[in-house]
Amino acid sequence: MSFAMEPHPYILWFKDVGLSDIGAVGGKNASLGEMVRELSAKGVRVPDGFAITAHAYRAFLKQGGLDAVIEDHLRGINPGDTDDLERRGHAIREAILAAELPKELAAEAVEAYGRLSVGPEPIDVAVRSSATAEDLPDASFAGQQETYLNVRGRAALLDSVRRCFASLFTDRAIHYRASRKIPTAEVALSVGVQRMVRSDLASSGVAFTLDTETGFRDVVIINAAYGLGESVVQGAVNPDEYRVFKPTLKRGFRAIVQKVVGGKEQRMIYDAGAGKTVKNVPVPPAERARQALSDDEILALARWACVIEEHYGAKAGHPVPMDIEWAKDGRTGELFIVQARPETVESRRQANIMETYALKSRGRVLASGRSVGGKIGQGRARVLRSVKFLHEFQEGEVLVADKTDPDWEPIMKKAAAVVTNRGGRTCHAAIVSRELGIPAVVGAETATEALKDGQEVTVSCAEGETGFVYEGRLVFDVTRVDLGSVSLPRTKIMMNVANPGEAFALSFLPNAGVGLAREEFIISNWVKVHPLALLHPDQVTDAADKAKIAELTAGYSDKPRYFVDTLAQGIAMIAAAFYPKDVILRLSDFKTNEYAGLIGGAAFEPKEENPMLGFRGASRYYHPRYRDGFALECRAVRLARGEMGLKNLKVMIPFCRTVEEGERVLAEMAKNGLVRGEDGLEVYVMCEIPSNVILAERFAEIFDGFSIGSNDLTQLVLGVDRDSEIVAPVFDERNEAVKRLIAQVIRAAKAKGRKIGICGQAPSDYPEFAQFLVEHGIDSLSLNPDSLLKTLMAVAETERRLLTRRAAGAAS
Repeated sequence: MSFAMEPHPYILWFKDVGLSDIGAVGGKNASLGEMVRELSAKGVRVPDGFAITAHAYRAFLKQGGLDAVIEDHLRGINPGDTDDLERRGHAIREAILAAELPKELAAEAVEAYGRLSVGPEPIDVAVRSSATAEDLPDASFAGQQETYLNVRGRAALLDSVRRCFASLFTDRAIHYRASRKIPTAEVALSVGVQRMVRSDLASSGVAFTLDTETGFRDVVIINAAYGLGESVVQGAVNPDEYRVFKPTLKRGFRAIVQKVVGGKEQRMIYDAGAGKTVKNVPVPPAERARQALSDDEILALARWACVIEEHYGAKAGHPVPMDIEWAKDGRTGELFIVQARPETVESRRQANIMETYALKSRGRVLASGRSVGGKIGQGRARVLRSVKFLHEFQEGEVLVADKTDPDWEPIMKKAAAVVTNRGGRTCHAAIVSRELGIPAVVGAETATEALKDGQEVTVSCAEGETGFVYEGRLVFDVTRVDLGSVSLPRTKIMMNVANPGEAFALSFLPNAGVGLAREEFIISNWVKVHPLALLHPDQVTDAADKAKIAELTAGYSDKPRYFVDTLAQGIAMIAAAFYPKDVILRLSDFKTNEYAGLIGGAAFEPKEENPMLGFRGASRYYHPRYRDGFALECRAVRLARGEMGLKNLKVMIPFCRTVEEGERVLAEMAKNGLVRGEDGLEVYVMCEIPSNVILAERFAEIFDGFSIGSNDLTQLVLGVDRDSEIVAPVFDERNEAVKRLIAQVIRAAKAKGRKIGICGQAPSDYPEFAQFLVEHGIDSLSLNPDSLLKTLMAVAETERRLLTRRAAGAAS
């Protein structure tokens, strides 16, 4: 006889339930059943199991007269009175734990458990709470009720079921419902009993089908750590973080656009000790330095995440970003999905409203970690070592803790910001901070030591992936823009982007792509090491540099591969953010003194009297002193375009003094697998030397377009060292000589049918300069993000004026 045939069964197997059964088995179990029933055929692997239904929970309450007990204890509750709430919750839980399960329910649960155990020995299972109101679009109940892992044997199973029922009335769960005015009578609890995945012997984590910080929809973010998954969810470890680009992944590319190896300091494993089921143990340093998942496993999980997202979206009739938990079985090597629910924060953002925060100036950094959200908060730091001290917290303070769990939620809603030592972007502190709309810095490692009680601090999550805690209250700006009211002009408005960590957020601004992606920023802030120091480590003699290189490249036996991978990922983050629009990457344009400042760089760079006019740009790429380093840059571009499928990526050659030099660079690129015109590759040249203007027609024969670098062009036209403060007043891009050359090269490019834009500072600083460029017919302006909207409006006004003038001329 099938349990599903009964009108109000106590037990339902996952294969017999789906999303329409939330009222019977809760959101978690309904989702598991949906995947088992609908997605197994598409390769998504979910551990088998069954649900103890909400009807069983209600029968349990009714049999023991617990309904009246609960109603009596919750009458007139004030969610703000934490002491009173704690007393009421304790009384309810004690009453539930003292009650007996109905005999029929206990018998059916034991029988189902026996059917799940294929051999003579009882298997270990996960026993998970599944509330009937959880995972709704307007209320995330994630983490409010309990999960018990490594439960083995009938007695342990039934005890865990009762504890799950009681967990509907933990202090945090009562507070959550009361503060959101969700009547307790409307919420019931189902319990999922699921075959354990032995991730204690491997790894586990979470995946989101959007960027959790910006709402960018085209990536899957995967967090991974060793051991059972509770470590990641609870924020007990700093996990690995991987990003996979969905559009090219779906076309068969290996689109892992970012990999950040986390600390993974400990793993949760089975515990054979009396009365315990799991415990945390330290992870050896060598293992911590490695990825918790292979690239093939990252890609497999990302594909499953896309399948799950598409299925839930089709059921809902609109896109549904997903929050997914996964686990890898260490015995079989198989991956499993153990939970999936709709993401409830970023997916509900107002798409047309963009709010940006920006510090007016930076201060002394006290701590840093992974940023959550894009806001800035400030207040007095309150360092709390344990949940016992929650009563000390005052509204408007900055909460500083080792980590948080749902017990901390009553005070988190009062915080100006949250800072934790441990956790990744999907830990409890991150999820709740997003839901509350407050900035958080997680995984800051030493925050509880570096910050002192009562110290005034500013918590900034507005500077990309890294969040900073600064000393004092710093001044910052908040800009709110209705993007729905902004329309793009005919002239392409592109962006200058340096920091890959800001790219997803910047992609929401009105734009036609990226006219200048600065490779130097990626090398100096992400890679940090001189490429030749990785190719020729024996020439690095500085002991401190050697130690830093060893630390950064841990996990890489092929040290140059570290440079290629890290640079490729930085490039790919920008290219993915703006895909399929053009992203023009300027290849490295460090001066020799800047190259020497990279780790290990001093051993490979000459000392020059005037580095601004020395060994820089195109001259380096084919020269024996740097040719091998340039080959690594080419490999990184090839990786982003080829393996990751980001064909929207173009490249640009800086400081190319002669046409012959341009030809030599193109030949060097071709030798390294980057052939202009092959696979859609376009190669641009910076127009920043008078020779580029004078011989524009000849440069146009070997390059696909120009980008005017107004800074260097002004310097060389006026003979002004732009690094010199003494002659700085002479430096002005609006000088007539500079403008004449710019007008000349625009005409030349147009005559040869080549694209021409500008990526220099001038149009970002001076709206009237942008108007001058538009009047001369430039194809695109690439602007700094902070000046984009202002300049965009000036360009639109100029275009309207030109149109009016032309119409008047035609009429006369």
